[in-house]
Amino acid sequence: MFHYASGLRLTSIDLAVDVRTRQTRGFISHAHMDHMAPHELIFCTPATARLVQHRLGQRLIHELPFGEPLDWDGVRLTTFPAGHILGSAMLLAEEGGTSLLYTGDFKLGASATAEPAEPPHADVLVMETTFGKPQYRMPPREQVVGELIAVVKQALEFGITPVVQAYVIGKSQEVTRLLFEHGVHVSQHPLIHAASRVYEACGCALGDYQLLQDEVPFGHAVIVPPRGQKAATVRLPPRCVTIAVTGWAVDEQARFRLGVDYAFPLSDHADYDELFACVDRVAPKVVYCTHGPVEFVERLRERGHNAHPLASTKPLRLF
Repeated sequence: MFHYASGLRLTSIDLAVDVRTRQTRGFISHAHMDHMAPHELIFCTPATARLVQHRLGQRLIHELPFGEPLDWDGVRLTTFPAGHILGSAMLLAEEGGTSLLYTGDFKLGASATAEPAEPPHADVLVMETTFGKPQYRMPPREQVVGELIAVVKQALEFGITPVVQAYVIGKSQEVTRLLFEHGVHVSQHPLIHAASRVYEACGCALGDYQLLQDEVPFGHAVIVPPRGQKAATVRLPPRCVTIAVTGWAVDEQARFRLGVDYAFPLSDHADYDELFACVDRVAPKVVYCTHGPVEFVERLRERGHNAHPLASTKPLRLF
């Protein structure tokens, strides 16, 4: 039914899944650059299609709206929300009485801007396991958001500009929405602002935000790409406090590694406990893990699951 050859592939229909090099046909789970390529024909959700075209230009795309099956040469393909960013999708493939669910990047918890995750049952589960170590248990979301808002508002009260570093697509839009909901005006880096316009065009309202100009308006928080994205560097205000929002911030040393004043673990990936919860909800016969620590495979086996690292698979057709 599937095999691994420099990425996951559905064998009978020759469909590459989140493969990062150009293919004849490729499914793109979401519009982050480490999951996409300019395939000749792209399969993805409508929101992802808009974001992909924003990043890669006009492409030939077959849209797969959530919950609307596509029957293709004996394989039924259905997308389900992954909860990662707007339009992010899990892919369910059904063939010959066997079903496979590919999660892509996902999160079971709440998001201000992504559709809530809905993992269905499947015989085979191929899952992303980024936070597959027990130290990556996220604190309650309400606590993290509250702490972020408190730091932002305190800085503004003292006439200091809060500068939030966040991924251009996904995290930036969620932070913009959260700040708006708490009465904070936002100025966005041009790359982020352009992506936010696509979000709005997809029907995802973000609230009050504007394009960052040479001068930051009084009382505004600023959202910029992460410091490591050199092509997106901007001149920061002389009086500012820098803030990173990333699941990796659950590590207390993260703010030093990221070079910021504050780091908050606002994640768009499933944490350690959510990974197990996903397996329980899907109830598969076999699990393949990718994009995470190999130790998580061992933890699944300890719990009685038939688990394997994805890269070690050989071509498989039936279970």
